[in-house]
Amino acid sequence: MHHHFRRAWAGVCLLALVACASTDGSTPRDDARPPTSRSSASSVGDLQPAASRAARPNIVVVMLDDFSMDLVQTMRSVQRMRRAGASYPHAFVTDSLCCVSRSSFFTGQYPHQTGVRTNTSNKGTSMLGGWPAFDTRGNPERAFNVRLQQAGYTTGFVGKFLNEYEWVPGQALPPVVPGWSGFDAVFGSAYDGWDFASTSLVDQRLQVRQHPAPAAGASDAAKDRAYAGTVIGDLAMDVLERGEAADAPYFLEVALYAPHNRTQAEGYYPGDPLFPPMFRDREGERGCGRVACSKLTVADLPGFGDKRADNRPRTAAGKPARAWNTGPTMPAAIAVRDLRDRARMAQSADRLISRILGAVGPDTYVVLTSDNGFHLGQNGMGRGKGTPYDTDVRVPLLITGPGVVPGARKEVTSNIDLAPTFEELAGLPPAPYRSGLSLVPTLAQPKLARQSYAFLEHTQQTLTGGDPDAAFSGSELDRIPSYTAVRSRTALLVRLDLDPRPRRTKWGYEFYNYKLNAYELRNNVANPKRREEVALLMAKLAAFDGCRETGDQPVSAACRTVTQ
Repeated sequence: MHHHFRRAWAGVCLLALVACASTDGSTPRDDARPPTSRSSASSVGDLQPAASRAARPNIVVVMLDDFSMDLVQTMRSVQRMRRAGASYPHAFVTDSLCCVSRSSFFTGQYPHQTGVRTNTSNKGTSMLGGWPAFDTRGNPERAFNVRLQQAGYTTGFVGKFLNEYEWVPGQALPPVVPGWSGFDAVFGSAYDGWDFASTSLVDQRLQVRQHPAPAAGASDAAKDRAYAGTVIGDLAMDVLERGEAADAPYFLEVALYAPHNRTQAEGYYPGDPLFPPMFRDREGERGCGRVACSKLTVADLPGFGDKRADNRPRTAAGKPARAWNTGPTMPAAIAVRDLRDRARMAQSADRLISRILGAVGPDTYVVLTSDNGFHLGQNGMGRGKGTPYDTDVRVPLLITGPGVVPGARKEVTSNIDLAPTFEELAGLPPAPYRSGLSLVPTLAQPKLARQSYAFLEHTQQTLTGGDPDAAFSGSELDRIPSYTAVRSRTALLVRLDLDPRPRRTKWGYEFYNYKLNAYELRNNVANPKRREEVALLMAKLAAFDGCRETGDQPVSAACRTVTQ
C-alpha cells in the first residue's frame, strides 16, 4: 500500500538539512519566499594543538530524537566517545519536548525567552509552539548558525528540525531558514521510516524531492537503503566529506529520527513495530547492539511500575495537592518490547556516529546529544516524555575533538549551553542574549565545575494540534501540568501549576533526592529531614523567577549566575 499522501501531512516535528538531495526525486519545486535575513573566546586556542591553532575547528553535532539514557549501554559509538572525549553525566534539557528543546538548543535561551512553549500551534489557533512560534518571535535570526555563517563557516543541517516546518503536496514550501549554507528538510512522513519528501537549498531557494519506498515484496536490503536513517546518514556523510576537504571551516548538524516512534497507527510495512528499526536489526540477539536483546528488561528502567501515590504533589503547607499522574500504567511485557525495539532502532544511529568519528579530521569536534529523554512505565506512567523526571530531562552529552581531555565532567549543564559553546569554538564572543554558558573551558579541564543547577520550564499541552506523539501516548502528555523546576547533581525540586485554566495558578511541589534513591521514589518536599535542601532549591527557583528577559534582550548579570 502506498502511503505517501497519508503520511505527507502527518508528521509535524521534523526537518532535514543537507547540502545535496538524493537522485530518486521528482521534479523540483521552487520556494517563492526569499530567506529572512561568559567566557573568553581566547580559551579556544588553549584547546587546540599548536599546528592547528591558525585554523578554526570544524564542528559536527549529532542530535538523537527521544533517546533515553537506558539505551546508552547498547551503543558502541557512545562508549568510544566516552573513552576519547568529555562526557557530561549531569546534562539536561530545558523541557522534555521536541520543539521546545530544539528551540533552546538553537538559541541558547530558555522557553520564556524563545516564546516556544509547546510542540505545535494547535493548527494555528495558538502561537505558543511549533515553527510559527519559533519564526514569528525572531528565533531563526538569533540561532547560533546565523552567527557562524556570518563568521565564515559553511553551515549544514541534515535531519529533523521543528514541528510544523512542514510541506503538503500541492501547497507552497515553507520559507528558507536563515543561516544555513546547505539545508535539506526531511518532512514528517519520515517518522514512519519510509516514503518521505526532503528539500535541498539551491541558490537560497528550497526545492523538494520524493524518496519513495520499495514495494512490500522488495528485499530487506532494498528497504534498508530507503530507510530514513540511511538517507539522512548518506546525505550527512556527503556534506561532511566535502567539509573536511574544503578550506573554510564547517558546522554540520545531523538530526536523526531514531529512536522516535512512528506516528501512524499502522506501520509502513506489515509487521513494523511501533519503534521501526532497519530490517537488518530486527532479528537475533545482537540486533540490540552491545547488549543482547534478551538482557534488556524492566531492570533497565529504574522506577518501573513504582507506585505513584507517594509522588503526589504537596502544597507549600505540606498538604496533599491534586494528583496529576493518573493515567494507565504500562504492562511490563509492553515496556520490554518497546525497550528492545528502541535499542534496535538506535543501532542505525550508532553505525552512523561511528562513520562520522572515522571520517572527521583532527581539527573537528564531534558532539552527541538528544532533544529529550523518554519514559517506558517508570514512576507508574505509560510511554512518553514531558515530565521533569530524570528519564525525560537527562540526556547524553559527549564531545570529542582537538585538545579535549577524556573523562567525566562535574559541570551541571543544559542544552542552552551548546549555542555559546559553538560560538566560542568558532572564535566568537557568545551573543549577549544567550542564557547558556560556554562549555569550552571544561573541555580541557575535567574538574572545572562552574554550574551546579539547571532550570526546566514546561507548559501544559493539549494534543489537538497534530502532535506526533499523540497517537501512542494518548492523553498522558496532556495531563502533565505546567511547571518550573530546578535540578542539581543530586536533587530535583518541581513547582507545578495544578490549575490548568489560563491566568489561574494553584501550586503543588515535588522534591526528590537522588543520593537517597536512583529515581523519584517518594515526594519528600514535606519531609522535615529535607527542609534545608528544599529551602535552598526554593531560593534558586525564586531567583530564576526574576529572569524574565525575552527575545534579543541581553541577559542580566544576576541571571548569568543563577546556575552557580
